[in-house]
Amino acid sequence: MTILSPLALSADVGIVIVNYKTAGLTIECLRSLDNERTLIRFNVIVVDNDSQDDSFQIISSAVISEGWDDWVSIQESGFNGGFSFGNNVAIRQFLKQKNIPGFIYLLNPDTVIKLGAVTILASFLLAHPKVGIVGSQIEDEKGEAMYSSFKFHSCLTELNRGFSLGLLTKLLTPWLSSNEIPVHAKRTDWVSGASMMIRTSVLESIGGLDEAYFMYYEETDFCLKAARSNWECWYIPKSKVVHFVGQSTGITNSGMEKRMPQYWFDSRRRYFLKNHGVLYTVLADFFWLLGFASWKLRNIIQRKTDNHPPALFRDFLLNSVFMKGIKVSPEKSNIKD
Repeated sequence: MTILSPLALSADVGIVIVNYKTAGLTIECLRSLDNERTLIRFNVIVVDNDSQDDSFQIISSAVISEGWDDWVSIQESGFNGGFSFGNNVAIRQFLKQKNIPGFIYLLNPDTVIKLGAVTILASFLLAHPKVGIVGSQIEDEKGEAMYSSFKFHSCLTELNRGFSLGLLTKLLTPWLSSNEIPVHAKRTDWVSGASMMIRTSVLESIGGLDEAYFMYYEETDFCLKAARSNWECWYIPKSKVVHFVGQSTGITNSGMEKRMPQYWFDSRRRYFLKNHGVLYTVLADFFWLLGFASWKLRNIIQRKTDNHPPALFRDFLLNSVFMKGIKVSPEKSNIKD
């Protein structure tokens, strides 16, 4: 598959940035987008997700002082309903416009795009009508590529995550996300929601993000719903976005001093129950608990450092389907209200 030249691009994009107490980062994200305007037409809606600080005023002032008010608008969500809720607030606004953009681009506030990132994603969607979702290569602050395209979560991925055993990972390789970061455009199951562009017709046909997820697993859930409606998802590494991991959530890829937040466990449990049912969720939880108990025992015997969040096994058990039950609330994703 080829990517169109940005010079030939004639698409409109609606960009959504959800801010929560990250005014400075959001402004830098907008500054990086300003350079992209020479390549592609887009408008940005910044949703302040009830930061309860002076974020709204700071961002609003920056938009005016920087002369961005012709392409950036900011609004308050009213309350912090989570990542999906905040994004849907802006998506609804774009879908109500007289000229609806062809693509909706979800971009984290703690990111900075590299020139061409938005244009490349939109170009790929223009060239490939069966593709409904595309994602960028995510880089860390040092410019090193991070994992940002994945296979869907399954019992086997949970078994592997729990055991963290090299031999088991090799045996399960066909069912796991690759250890190698792709350097060419590649079809995948789901991409990072930090930089994810969606064809508007996908949103119109399957709805928005499920607002019952407060944070985490929502983009995985959305990509799975799109896949079940025969939309393809692709990872496009030529589109590069720097992500300052953990700046907006406090959850990083390295050792964490704080316990995993409650919403992470709630989202994980919801994902499996909603998409795979009770028996499958029981297996997924059992596999992870069994694997992690084995890893913990090996770790104690070998006297290795534990970089997992504190009390992870206990918190996982207390939030598993065994302790929390099988109730799952209906999906909340109506973007046409």
